[in-house]
Amino acid sequence: MLSFEAARAKVIEVMGSRAPYDPRSQADAVDIARDPASALGRILAEDIAADRNYAPFDRSVRDGYALRSADAKEPGARLHLIGESRAGVAFDGTVSSGECIRILTGAAMPKGANTVVMLEQTRADGDYIVLSQAARPGQHYVLAGAECRIGETVLTRGTRLSFAEIAVAAEVGHTRLRVSRRPRVAILSTGDELVPIDAAPGPYQIRNSNSASLAAQVALAGGEPLIQGSVRDELSDLRARIERGLESDILVLSGGVSVGRYDLVETVLHDLGAEIFFDAVAIRPGRPAVFGWCRGKPVFGLPGNPVSTMVTFELFVVPAIELLSGFHSTPLPFFVAKLAHPIDEKGNVAHFLPARVKWPASQPGTDPASPVTPVVEALLWEGSGDINAVVRGNCFLLVQESRLQLETGEWVDVLPRRGVL
Repeated sequence: MLSFEAARAKVIEVMGSRAPYDPRSQADAVDIARDPASALGRILAEDIAADRNYAPFDRSVRDGYALRSADAKEPGARLHLIGESRAGVAFDGTVSSGECIRILTGAAMPKGANTVVMLEQTRADGDYIVLSQAARPGQHYVLAGAECRIGETVLTRGTRLSFAEIAVAAEVGHTRLRVSRRPRVAILSTGDELVPIDAAPGPYQIRNSNSASLAAQVALAGGEPLIQGSVRDELSDLRARIERGLESDILVLSGGVSVGRYDLVETVLHDLGAEIFFDAVAIRPGRPAVFGWCRGKPVFGLPGNPVSTMVTFELFVVPAIELLSGFHSTPLPFFVAKLAHPIDEKGNVAHFLPARVKWPASQPGTDPASPVTPVVEALLWEGSGDINAVVRGNCFLLVQESRLQLETGEWVDVLPRRGVL
């Protein structure tokens, strides 16, 4: 039985060598001039270069006065105010010895000036400005081309586009972006007990909430979810539905992967000629997780209990979606926090416990510059069927099998809940 680290590494290894298509050859186009949000979360399929220098001119970063530093070597300098430069309207002249101009943030520096004195460090005296401090050359403005030069690559292929990246593309006038196609992820739930989420369940039935949560997780990871509904625990029906799901880029099944009489997913996959790389992982929740390759497509069989489904999707399916999106597979985004209470877990497996991490407010009398330590609390829960425990939390607390007993105040690893923290 693999550790979760080894299982995840196996997914990345297989996807890197057997991907059903090269994501670099599968591109869509989005137009951020018409709909900037259409690019959000997409993976860039091209490099983007600057169309001119940025800043395009020497640009002030403060409201104040532009002048020659030679005229402001000592506090008390008195300079003649001869004009103004504001954003979009530059001063059409030259600043000479003994002169200055009013300059606003974002405005172009005038000829002759080589420093900016902030407004707060001056006072007006008729047509003159008196400086309360000396000025050094080059302060409070950005040189043309300091941010990037014309032709310089500002975004590289494989970058995930968020608000800053979309802003950079807009700044350099690259409004029509080539982005990798979202992998199509078929989602199929198994179980005689399942009914659609908009149906009224009978006394011994439950709604197929896994289809909804998995669709959301697929979208958050950058894929296109294709909900296939549910299928009963019957071999011929399950086979037909799995074959249909294999028409997508990735197939994700929930339920039917344990060792019970009606857990038939592996039986069908083997019958279809699938190569199974693992079918159990040393974690709780989520031990009976399956990863295989069937008819040229990656297949994931996740446990049916919803918390198990959520955890195993994050651990194993996300890197597959990332790689098929043209994005490099990223490490799990663990960070450390101090434990709010003792932990005592059982079993020779790693535990992912629903938890909540908080950043306490600074206390009076403490150094405001000192870092605030995050504190994490494992939540009471009723096992892997308890979705409400995940809702109350914002992360999962990792308890490694090598140390199942932890004391209050110890540093522990925390896995954020995607889209929440």
